[in-house]
Amino acid sequence: MSRSIFAEPQFNDEAAAYAFVEARLWAKGRVCPHCGVVDGSGPLRGKSDRIGLYKCYACRKPFTVKIGTIFEASHIQMRDWLTAIHLICSSKKGVSANQLHRTLGITLKSAWFMGHRIREAMRSGQLGPLGGDGTPVEADETFFGRKEGEEVRARYAHKNAVLTLVERGGEARSFHVEGVKKDDLAPIVRANIAREAHLMTDEANQYTQLGKEFAAHGKVDHSREEYAYWDRKSNVVISVNAAEGYFSIFKRGMIGIYQHCSEKHLHRYLAEYDFRYSNRIKLGIDDVARADRALKGVSGKRLTYRTTGQ
Repeated sequence: MSRSIFAEPQFNDEAAAYAFVEARLWAKGRVCPHCGVVDGSGPLRGKSDRIGLYKCYACRKPFTVKIGTIFEASHIQMRDWLTAIHLICSSKKGVSANQLHRTLGITLKSAWFMGHRIREAMRSGQLGPLGGDGTPVEADETFFGRKEGEEVRARYAHKNAVLTLVERGGEARSFHVEGVKKDDLAPIVRANIAREAHLMTDEANQYTQLGKEFAAHGKVDHSREEYAYWDRKSNVVISVNAAEGYFSIFKRGMIGIYQHCSEKHLHRYLAEYDFRYSNRIKLGIDDVARADRALKGVSGKRLTYRTTGQ
C-alpha cells in the first residue's frame, strides 16, 4: 500500500527539512555565503543554536542554507516551505494564497508572499533558443485581466497582452508584452526561437514578414475556421493548438484559482505556469522531480515583501 508523499520526513521534521534542502543546494560542498569557502565550516550545536546553523572557519561568520535564497529572513518553518513548494508544483492550475493559509496555518499575508517567492524560484534565467533542431515552435497571443488605470474599451486595448512560445514536445516561454503589434512581438520571437525552427502562427499580419526569417513558417487561418492541417512539404501538422492548450490551463487557473492578478505580478504567474508546463509528466518529470527542480532554483532569488510591489 502506497503512502502519501507528505509522510516523508522532510515534511514533518525541521531537522530533516534542512538536511533535505542542504543536500540539494550544497550538492558540491557546503559554501559559506559570506566568503565563498567550500567545506570550511562546521555545525553549531549549542543549546541556543537554531537548526541548520554553521560557522565558517575562514571568516568566522555564522550562516544557514537560507542565506541568498527565497527562504532568507523568513520565520516560516522549512518543512512548511517544502510542503508549499510541493503543493504548487503538483497542482496543475496552482494553489491560492488562501489555500496555503488554511493548509499551513500561517497568515494570509505570509501565504501570499510565500507563493510569490516560490514563483520567483521557478523563473528561468537565460536559456538557449527554442526549436534549434528544426522542431516546430508555436507562437500565439492572448489577453488577460486589465491594465492598471485602463477603462474598458473596444476589443482588447484595456487588457494585458501575453505572448507564449511553445516548442512541440518541449517547453513553454511566456512574456507579458505591451501589445501585439510587430514591434512588440518581433524582438522576443527573434531572441527566443532558433532560425532553424519551423515557426507556427495564426493568420496575424505581424508574423508575415517575421516568418521569413525562419526555416519555415506555417499558418492557420482561424477566420476561416481552420485550426490544423497536414503540410505535405514539411511533413508536419500546422497548428497552434499546443499554445492554445497552454492558454486554456493558464486562464482556468488564473480565473478559477487565483481569481485576480495585478499587472505588476503577471510575469511571476506566467513563470509558474511555464515551469509546470515545461516540467510535465509527458516529459518524464513527475511531481517529486518537479518540486525538486523548483527547490534547486531558490538560490540567488532573494525577494523582499517591499520589492514585490504589494
